[in-house]
Amino acid sequence: MARIKDGVPRYALGSLLAFVALNAFAGGIYGVAGAEGVSTEWLEGTPFRDYVIPSVILFVAVGSSSLVAAIAVFRHASWARPAALVAGGILLIWIAVQVALIGYQSWMQPAFFLIGLLVLILGGLLPPKRCRCR
Repeated sequence: MARIKDGVPRYALGSLLAFVALNAFAGGIYGVAGAEGVSTEWLEGTPFRDYVIPSVILFVAVGSSSLVAAIAVFRHASWARPAALVAGGILLIWIAVQVALIGYQSWMQPAFFLIGLLVLILGGLLPPKRCRCR
């Protein structure tokens, strides 16, 4: 399989990861602040009474992993590939659990699922971490 080193695919991946991080941070803050205008009826049948805990998870898990991966990709870090793959996997798990718990509620769910898949594809095209074996 071809690998990407520089150019448009790398910057597309880094930009997608930064976009996910920004949205996760904003969503996390919005949810912790009370998620005004978002029905708490969606949470019926889930372990959550409000959006605080899911928002903290969104902020910390999705946002942080995506930000760290974006930085690694833009800096050409040797660990950019695993960071991107982990961040993409976390995003996919987040969306899958969200849909399993509250069902389909927004166009953003399939959109971010597709973004997660694209992150995995582009992340898989990054060069693998080099072994520093002796």
